[in-house]
Amino acid sequence: MKIISAILILLTVFFSLKHGWEILTIKPGETNMFIQWNFSKIIQIVIGVLTIASGLFILFPQTFFSGNLINCTIILLIMGFHLKDRNLKEALIEVPFLLIPLIMIYLRHPLEK
Repeated sequence: MKIISAILILLTVFFSLKHGWEILTIKPGETNMFIQWNFSKIIQIVIGVLTIASGLFILFPQTFFSGNLINCTIILLIMGFHLKDRNLKEALIEVPFLLIPLIMIYLRHPLEK
C-alpha cells in the first residue's frame, strides 16, 4: 500500500505543479476554461498558486491532508462550473481526478508513522 501511495503522491505532485504553472502562465489570447468562465486574472493567479501549493503540501506528512483537501476543492470548483455550463461530459471527466486525492487520504502518507 505504501508503494501505491508513493506513486500517487509523485503523480499528483507532478500534475499539480504542471497544471498550476500552466494556469499562472496563460498568455493573452490563449483559450482556457478560466477565461471561458470570465475569471479575472487575480482569481486565475490564486487558483494557480493554490494548485502548486497543494502539490507541495502533499509531499510532507504534516500537510498531506491539507494538500489533498485543497486539491479536492479546486476539482469540485471546476466540476461545478462545467455543470453550470451544462457540460456533463467535462464534469464527469473530472470524477477520477476527484477520487485520487480521496484515495490518497485513505491510504495515508507513506512516511507517516
